[in-house]
Amino acid sequence: MDEIVIDTEFITLAQALKITDAISSGGMSKWFLQENDVYVNGEVDSRRGRKLRHGDVVNIPGCGRFVIVNKNEEN
Repeated sequence: MDEIVIDTEFITLAQALKITDAISSGGMSKWFLQENDVYVNGEVDSRRGRKLRHGDVVNIPGCGRFVIVNKNEEN
């Protein structure tokens, strides 16, 4: 599982899609989420504004599984 390292409290699902190269621009997120099942912590989620925080797992079929890691969080 790959990591998405952040230095803020959260990122949105749309931002995660762009970071992982599932989409090439943020404007494509609405279409992508309508056409594809994206799983957040094991459940399908199509809200592009969904806040992803430290420890959340995002599964983007065809792209990979990613865990959100806040570099400021203590282990």
